[in-house]
Amino acid sequence: MIRYAKPTTVDEALALLGEDRWRILAGGTDFYPAQGAKPFRDNVLDINGLTALRGVAETNDHWRIGARTTWTDIVRHPLPAAFDALKAAAREVGSVQIQNVASVAGNLCNASPAADGVPALMVLEAEVELRSAKAIRHLPLGDFILGNRRTALQPGEMVTAIRVPKRSAVGTSAFVKLGARRYLVISIAMVAARLVVEDGAVADAAIAVGACSAVARRLTGVEAALRGCPINEALADAVLSAPIDELSPIGDVRGSAEYREHAAREIVARAVRAALGQDSGKVAA
Repeated sequence: MIRYAKPTTVDEALALLGEDRWRILAGGTDFYPAQGAKPFRDNVLDINGLTALRGVAETNDHWRIGARTTWTDIVRHPLPAAFDALKAAAREVGSVQIQNVASVAGNLCNASPAADGVPALMVLEAEVELRSAKAIRHLPLGDFILGNRRTALQPGEMVTAIRVPKRSAVGTSAFVKLGARRYLVISIAMVAARLVVEDGAVADAAIAVGACSAVARRLTGVEAALRGCPINEALADAVLSAPIDELSPIGDVRGSAEYREHAAREIVARAVRAALGQDSGKVAA
């Protein structure tokens, strides 16, 4: 017989996780489609009663996004310009109805290579807060997502928050998504870019690409090529000529590996221009 529990406090949820194996149910927008017509065989821990895990808060050192915070919450919350890429990604997570209930942490725990929220959080150098009944630990997002549908979650743990260091919440950012149509589509490729400009040149850059490898990747070669570049027409050339060895795209029904690689380089350039306010960053199908 399976168990169903809906705790009202985080401590109660962690105690339950420590005594048995559970599937955690948050927004349910991936949970139920993945279940399909199969009967439930796992214990279900419904965390939708944990009000403490929803919302965005500012501390002295971090911006803290509760695990149950929805994408609509992200869109509506006043945040620095460095979060504009995350807000744009939030508007691409399915339909508005899905954005109203789907959680930020669920997008990470689902660990899809095409998860729209991941590149935007990566350029913010986000870290994931993991709690069990016995301990709290924090992992960089790049260390939390291990591969397609694989994370570093240990038995008895759950994600309780995503933290963005204030030192990374600077500059301006943009998100560009390429799909087979404009709305309600799984990404062929997507890019988040965050740039810090000082004295007319790029002082710092963070670029991440999703859907072009098993996990989203930061493009360190492109970032290095951008640092120190003056803000002029040659900036796009620096992007287009920089190495992107981190990507390993696959071919599938949405596009070939070669197409993904070429498209990724182009939308990186568009995201950089958009982060600088040079174009809208919108990509047609």
